[in-house]
Amino acid sequence: MPQVFDVHPMKGLDEALLNELQKAPADEFGIIHLNIMYNPEVDQCYCLVEAPTMEAVQKHHDKFGIKCDWIMEVKASH
Repeated sequence: MPQVFDVHPMKGLDEALLNELQKAPADEFGIIHLNIMYNPEVDQCYCLVEAPTMEAVQKHHDKFGIKCDWIMEVKASH
């Protein structure tokens, strides 16, 4: 499944919810969080997810009322 990196404001997300998302199974859109990095001081959240489509990533964030600044497919070197 493609890996996708997105950036968005934290918009009320807290560490407890981010930890839950990190451990959660795939949601209804097929999103699996691989890594979530965040900095509340600058109100930014950076997510690396597995996603079936880019549209699924946006739908996942829409359910939290979050608009991503950007979303892009990425590859990791091994």
